[in-house]
Amino acid sequence: MTLPLPEIGSWGGLRAHDTTTLAPEAWLVDPAPQRGPVLAYGNGRSYGDSCLNDGGRLIIARSLDRVLAFDRESGLVTCEAGVLLDDLLNLVVPTGWFPPVTPGTCFVTIAGALANDVHGKNHHRAGTFGRHVRALELVRSDGQRLTCAPDINPALFAATIGGMGLTGLITQVTLQLMPVASAEMMQETIHFGGLDAFFAIAAASDATHDYTVAWIDALAGGRNFGRGVFFRANHAPASGEPPRQPGRRLPFPIKPPFPLINGLTLRAFNLLYRTAQPRSPAPRRIPYRPFFYPLDRVADWNRAYGPGGLRQFQCAIPMPAARQTVETMLRRTLAAGEASFLTVLKLFGDMPSPGMMSFPIAGATLTLDFPHRGARTEKLLTELDAMAMAVGGRVNPYKDARMSPATFEASFPHWRDFAAHVDPGFSSSFWRRVTAG
Repeated sequence: MTLPLPEIGSWGGLRAHDTTTLAPEAWLVDPAPQRGPVLAYGNGRSYGDSCLNDGGRLIIARSLDRVLAFDRESGLVTCEAGVLLDDLLNLVVPTGWFPPVTPGTCFVTIAGALANDVHGKNHHRAGTFGRHVRALELVRSDGQRLTCAPDINPALFAATIGGMGLTGLITQVTLQLMPVASAEMMQETIHFGGLDAFFAIAAASDATHDYTVAWIDALAGGRNFGRGVFFRANHAPASGEPPRQPGRRLPFPIKPPFPLINGLTLRAFNLLYRTAQPRSPAPRRIPYRPFFYPLDRVADWNRAYGPGGLRQFQCAIPMPAARQTVETMLRRTLAAGEASFLTVLKLFGDMPSPGMMSFPIAGATLTLDFPHRGARTEKLLTELDAMAMAVGGRVNPYKDARMSPATFEASFPHWRDFAAHVDPGFSSSFWRRVTAG
């Protein structure tokens, strides 16, 4: 199996260079590392270069796409690595089960969710994806096929969760699902006027709601600085009525030669988005997909950022410094004149992950994204890195395309412990960049 290289890249617009693709079946027959380092490639939804392996080989894992077992009584499901979360949802939700943790897109593979130890809007209740993985199968470049679980090869299990695919080829995953009474959510929408209000609403909501997240109007200044819309929800009880279906998925029709995200278009979008949200905080019953995956309603929405792609920045900030650091970051972004389309703020809980390299820490997490405009964008992102590091925060590796080795080490000071478990036949563009020198 060989895929044309233009199809291989990251969601942020980075493309594979000098890369050979191969099917997992071919690599499993001959996993010897002499032909250059390998890396598994799922659906390419990582924003940066953690899913790329320039100058090496990519194992295109999407062909591992079978659900191997699903116990409808216990909610335990075992599937191959390349199964999309979207396909799993279509299978399990009608039977009353749901993934206990889901990222903001359903177009990730199950192994990708594990390898990045993704988090969702319910981190304060459920922690990361890895907390709910009961076992995985890992094939190493020396031919070993290993079962890893909390009590079987536990060190390699911990390294693989959040290990960005560097410990070997994940071939299958066993995941514990959670029961739900319906395929709908009870969502509440609260408009707030500034960051103090956000932190107050978030703290109260985390005690009463499973899912919480806020959108920030990153272009609002003056007395409107920090305003946004807070969303909180729980799974809805059974209603006896068939669930409403979300609207049809729409294509993004063009590949523009320049970014469509700029100050003018974003101000218009922010106004429309904010005014379109309900003014009443009364609970509304909605389908689950628009709540969890709002951007999935538009296919290829990343095209809006133009040929340079986008750079996403996500940091986690310890709670004592969270309020002031978030304000400083937002004010610096506003002063730089950069337009962040997706500005998301939420609180992380103190749920520890079993993964050695998991990103979340207790505190706040801020996500910004920008059209990549070259040096000016890179300068701002480097400044944001420094702000996070100054207060003991960290930058998300699977959202990153340019952090320095120093930033990586400050974010993950124990990375050398993890490195001891990296398969010598595996590597990535990200790993070589952040561990250089």
